[in-house]
Amino acid sequence: MWQNLSLRARINLLLALLLALGLAVNIGRQVAEAGPRVQAEDQSVIRLAREFIEMIVADLNEAPDPAARLNQIARDLSRLRHVSIALKDTGGNPLTPPRTEADDTRGPPAWFVSLVHPEQTAVSVPVSIHGGPGSLVITAHPDDEIAEIWDAVVTQLEVGSAIALALFLVMMNVVGRALAPLQSLADTMAELEGGRYQARVAPGGAPELAAICTKLNHLAATLGEAVEDKRRLAERTVSLQDVERKEIARELHDEFGPYLFSLRAHASALAKQADGRAPSAEAVRKHGTAMLEQINALQQFNRRVLERLRPVGLAELGLRQALESLSRLWRESHPDVAINTVISPSLGVTGETADLTIYRIVQEALTNVFRHAGATSVNVVIEPVEPAERDGRGCARVRVSDNGRGMEAGQKLGFGLVGMRERILALGGTLNVISGDGGLTVEALVPTAAA
Repeated sequence: MWQNLSLRARINLLLALLLALGLAVNIGRQVAEAGPRVQAEDQSVIRLAREFIEMIVADLNEAPDPAARLNQIARDLSRLRHVSIALKDTGGNPLTPPRTEADDTRGPPAWFVSLVHPEQTAVSVPVSIHGGPGSLVITAHPDDEIAEIWDAVVTQLEVGSAIALALFLVMMNVVGRALAPLQSLADTMAELEGGRYQARVAPGGAPELAAICTKLNHLAATLGEAVEDKRRLAERTVSLQDVERKEIARELHDEFGPYLFSLRAHASALAKQADGRAPSAEAVRKHGTAMLEQINALQQFNRRVLERLRPVGLAELGLRQALESLSRLWRESHPDVAINTVISPSLGVTGETADLTIYRIVQEALTNVFRHAGATSVNVVIEPVEPAERDGRGCARVRVSDNGRGMEAGQKLGFGLVGMRERILALGGTLNVISGDGGLTVEALVPTAAA
């Protein structure tokens, strides 16, 4: 049952139990103190009555009629509120009529009287008249004290219940107001779960709940931005794929098609030479040489296309040798630019996807350097990243820096770096471009397969 209660119901139930327990403890304390209080009242009344009787009966034998005087004293003392005095003979038989108790239906209940005063207290005072034995029995009747205690208990119960009820209502209202944002939080979370990332919750309630509402709104905004970035990334990826397909199709049409047409023409010419009665060796050699040139051109074109689709030798040689081969090609074509490539020995295995991404980053960065930077020196550094810097994930840091002119203020990145950034973001990494007076630095964190 407790598990099915809401937080508000649990707090209200605990408050009610605490208030009821406090009221019960207070009433129990009064009831526990009632017994000793009534007993002390009995002892005090009996002691005073006994001293009074002893003082009166001291001169009893000097009275003209001691017996009549004693009976009159017993009758007079029986009218006291807190005690009753009965005259008895030597056999214990009463010589005066017993005291009649007033019927007070408004007094405390019998169970309460039995609880605080289970037994009556009585004391016998011996009395002798001309040598005749007798006694006065003093019995305590703390009815007024018990009634006073009962009235205090009832008053405490009534007033305490009213105060406890008022406190409970006030605390229930305070708890309700304090926990009011919880329902709004639950509704907002349900909307976020349904994909409505524009949902927000109004901060309110206790400072802790207000802080949670603010954090949830920030989380919703961040999540909405992440989903929008993911959508744009997917759209950009599809767009880039279409662009690559169009470029490859254009190159196949513009270069591959003419080569095939030329090969077909030369092959047809050779077939005609073979059908003739006297084939010309010079013509056959001419067409064969042309076909070989066309085939060589096709092979170079095929290598370029394959290089764009997949770096040649990356899978066979590995990342280190593939990057060294790439740097060597750039050095051969641009001997006036110093290229320094450093790959940390502790890099380890990075995985096929990370290898291709690192290679493409270096390739794109070097292409931009030789096209736009006008640099004389390029440094390429690839090293592992401490797991603490990336929440325990294995990453490789790729940094390509040059001493060229850098980027102008407000200049946007080219399509190559933009596409590379989106690719790295899709893998969970980052790519930053830092431009300054000393040149341009492209720095990327690429997640690797090694944890």
